[in-house]
Amino acid sequence: MGTTDLSLPDGRNLRVHDSGGDGFPLVWHHGTPQSGRLLPPVVEAAAARGFRVVSYGRPGYGGSTPNAGRTVGSAAEDVRQLADALDLAGFAVMGASGGGPHALACAAGLPDRVTAAVSLAGLAPYSEDYDWYGGMVDDSSLRAARKGRETRLQHGETQEFDPTSFTDADWTALRGTWGPLGEDAGASGDVAAEADDDLAYVTPWGFSAADVRVPVLLVHGGEDQIVPVSHSEWLLRNLPDAEMWSRPHDGHISVLNALPTALDWLRNLLAR
Repeated sequence: MGTTDLSLPDGRNLRVHDSGGDGFPLVWHHGTPQSGRLLPPVVEAAAARGFRVVSYGRPGYGGSTPNAGRTVGSAAEDVRQLADALDLAGFAVMGASGGGPHALACAAGLPDRVTAAVSLAGLAPYSEDYDWYGGMVDDSSLRAARKGRETRLQHGETQEFDPTSFTDADWTALRGTWGPLGEDAGASGDVAAEADDDLAYVTPWGFSAADVRVPVLLVHGGEDQIVPVSHSEWLLRNLPDAEMWSRPHDGHISVLNALPTALDWLRNLLAR
């Protein structure tokens, strides 16, 4: 495993983490907030199935330079630079929670490089065509973002996580396999980076679902109270080539227990 700082043409730094090895590359997109550091349950499950995991801190997180005004779609160019630096001709993408949209961005923006995408508990683009906030225990951050960056930054100064957003299954997962995710999230909070994430989620992404032409697997918990299952249901209806695994009894974190099986789906797809 290794960590490197990649200098981008616009002068920004991108902190990149690489599990190494000669497995097929899988670019992992982290949630909000996280550092982008490699998570043991991701690396271990991936290595057991022949994948090399590459991750990075989105702008403002984990040593990567902030980039105010970034869109979800701008992740594609950052990942293109990352892939060029690591000589990744082709790779799959996977993201959890806020990482899901950024994985889709790469699938849309790098059709010559991305072979398939997996979104676990990921958001759909903001829409007023349905109750986009419906089912969220606390939607205040995203609603603040809709009012602009300054409002979202002010909100972030006093925001506190509502523990009822997680189900009992989520808390069990965080006490077990997914403890490293909780530890990383707890140490990765940055008001501006989180604001920039939320602003990107609720403003135009810079690409449409129709632009994602590769196979996509959507995995979502029916009891998710942070990103409701309606988001993946919308994506299923609008992505050209998608399938969805609904896990009725999972919440936002416990759905990640499906990661090994999702990696099996990806491995079988690539073997065709």
